[in-house]
Amino acid sequence: MFNGDGMKILFYSKPVDMRNSIDGLSMMAAQHLCSEAKSGIFYVFYNKKKDKLKVLYWERNGFCLWFKRLEKERFKIPEMSETGVELTIQQLRWILDGLDYTKLQGHKELKYSIYY
Repeated sequence: MFNGDGMKILFYSKPVDMRNSIDGLSMMAAQHLCSEAKSGIFYVFYNKKKDKLKVLYWERNGFCLWFKRLEKERFKIPEMSETGVELTIQQLRWILDGLDYTKLQGHKELKYSIYY
């Protein structure tokens, strides 16, 4: 699921009620993130206690909803602007692993047309 280069991932800026499912979360994505939920973007939502995280995305012919609940820990979710923040796939992986992505810096990706 989280392995494609060039994936667009939008992290919602405020905690949400985790009782929201596909319909509620897709409306939040459309209203607050100013984006149609069927556009191939991955939308990340978290709860107030920061122990639950949901990812909503459209895949070919329907919505998918991915859910992770931590049993003892909390996700490291920094303060964000009102509109949320766009993440890279690596930053999302860091969040899922319990790391604060704002304090980490990975190696820059190199792109060469000639390798000699």
